[in-house]
Amino acid sequence: MDWDDIRYFLTVSRTGSIRSAALKLEVNHSTVSRRINQLEKKMGVRLFDKLPSGYIITPAGEEIIEFATQIEEQTHAMERKIYGRDTELSGNLRVTLTAALSTNLLMHDLQKFSKQYPGINLELVISDEEFSLSKREADVAIRVTNGNPPEHLIGRQLLTFAKCTYASVEYLSQHDIINDPASANWVGWDDDNPFPQWIKNSEFPKSSIKHQVNHILSQLAAAKAGLGISILPCFMGDVEPTLQRVPGATINPGRDIWLLTHRDLRQTARVRVFTEFMADAIRAHADLLEGRCG
Repeated sequence: MDWDDIRYFLTVSRTGSIRSAALKLEVNHSTVSRRINQLEKKMGVRLFDKLPSGYIITPAGEEIIEFATQIEEQTHAMERKIYGRDTELSGNLRVTLTAALSTNLLMHDLQKFSKQYPGINLELVISDEEFSLSKREADVAIRVTNGNPPEHLIGRQLLTFAKCTYASVEYLSQHDIINDPASANWVGWDDDNPFPQWIKNSEFPKSSIKHQVNHILSQLAAAKAGLGISILPCFMGDVEPTLQRVPGATINPGRDIWLLTHRDLRQTARVRVFTEFMADAIRAHADLLEGRCG
């Protein structure tokens, strides 16, 4: 049985549609459909029922899920073991990190690493999702999180970044937040309530939400454009000349920054040099990350 057929089958079963599976696998949707038809023909059973709501796995499909998952786990384990023995400082290295860290903090450090190790080709997966290191969706993760990572991952918690409330200089000149807080407004996230709990817990509980932006980079852009006040990581807000901390705002702890890899990959040469290099680079930004540059 072709491993690719199994991989396509598992992805469709997890996403519930051919189109979503194609996006996940980074192939054309016709390729996914052909692979599923091919697997059904080989096995002589129908694996999915196609309904208006999506692809629903059949009882026959359910029976092979556990078997297919075991093949997937064994394949990924074999890949990690082989990759983990690689002693060359060359080849591809797949790194996942958030857009905020890559765009607003670490891109110059990544360039310096590339210059120092020209044989290593960086594949940057920029996403707020937690890509699986077990499935080799990434080799290294620079992850922003609260709490400890799964036990099968190894690495280190580097530091906790700080956050504060920011607004544009022009916005603050037009709104007296200290004496008339209701005259200002927050840039919210996905809040249905104009006064959610996080606002009630803030230094400006009388300012309501007027606009909503659901990504941190766009929150930054909204604050710079004068749409309102926004809670931002200090490493983003303190370096923007058109922004300043709102008077009366305090620095609060944000989330932890972890540098992680799978335990099977820890001795891989390019993983080892990258994690050591980036740990030093991130710690070098400690004053900015922890809010001491405002």
